[in-house]
Amino acid sequence: MKTNWNYPTSVWVGENRIKDLSQACKNLKISRPLFVTDKDLINLNMTKNIISELKKKISVLSIFSNFSGNPIGENVEEGVLEFKKNKCDGVIAFGGGSGLDVGKAIAFMSGQSRPIWDFEDIGDYWKRADEKNISPIVAVPTTAGTGSETGRASAIINKKTGVKKIIFHPKFLPSIVILDPVLTVDLSPRLTAATGMDALAHNLEAFCAPGFHPMADGISIEGIKLIKKSLLIAVKNGKDLTARSDLLAAASMGSTAFQKGLGAIHSLSHPVNSQFNLHHGLSNAIFMPYVLTFNRNLIEKKIVSICDYLNLEKNFESFLNWILNLRKELNIPHKLSDMIEVKNINIDKLSQMALDDPSTETNPKKMTIDDMKILYEHSISGKLF
Repeated sequence: MKTNWNYPTSVWVGENRIKDLSQACKNLKISRPLFVTDKDLINLNMTKNIISELKKKISVLSIFSNFSGNPIGENVEEGVLEFKKNKCDGVIAFGGGSGLDVGKAIAFMSGQSRPIWDFEDIGDYWKRADEKNISPIVAVPTTAGTGSETGRASAIINKKTGVKKIIFHPKFLPSIVILDPVLTVDLSPRLTAATGMDALAHNLEAFCAPGFHPMADGISIEGIKLIKKSLLIAVKNGKDLTARSDLLAAASMGSTAFQKGLGAIHSLSHPVNSQFNLHHGLSNAIFMPYVLTFNRNLIEKKIVSICDYLNLEKNFESFLNWILNLRKELNIPHKLSDMIEVKNINIDKLSQMALDDPSTETNPKKMTIDDMKILYEHSISGKLF
């Protein structure tokens, strides 16, 4: 057996660490940053105040925010043009998954001549990149879900095909991450729930993925425990900074761990994210129990092995019931059909997209097109395996 283990980057953690943002730029020799965030965040007082403070210490600061959730390739292209026009030398990626993914992709693509789709996470496509001019990145998450701040990829939708693609290169990994729980206190209960379930999906699928990676396993187990401890608390009281810190850590841990692999939860999610603009964390939460029960015969021993650590009865049913009850307490719908009209769902099309998704390869059970169809059908009807 031969495998490569990669672990993440410098992470600055704590309340009000956002005040160290200019120092992070200085450490990375970024003097003309492009501040990348989405259309919604740019209008918040929190973001305006951060930019205002940053301008006091950095004389040349450019801003790009012309995108929203589930970003497309054209958003990255526009950001690269802004980066080059203003002679930027680094990126501050600020926000949830979309802000982080777009910011990372801009920093990467600013040094490339090939289209972004040439760097999809397939084989060694990443080796096509010109590494000389990839710009440094400071990542500042404002949600506790995607963990993109510790990831070496961005999820970007190809508008022409309607497919969400995973664009990969080791230098997508930000050089400095700032985890400040204060930035997440105003996140709504609904988004706190959805992003928290996204982090849970990352940790859970990483733990269940096949392969020998005990460091990833250990991180993912602790990530699951932090979510179990703090997600409901943060949803009920968003100003609880201890709970917010736990969730930020769990999100970064999930992304760190899922270099081991993901699975069918993500395979099923990506097509509905791109086709219906459904929030990624919400779709992961919906598909979670269907995939767990589908994979049961190959993951049951693993799941049972961590029940003690999670203070659950030592059996698969107790873990599954925890997931189901957690979703109910978070007001997460049990069925995909609660979010999307059945008449609009083309199961054949979605199933092929899911089968082709890179996450499928590391699902514990090898998948067929019929398996994907059955999983979509069950998620529509509400029937568990």
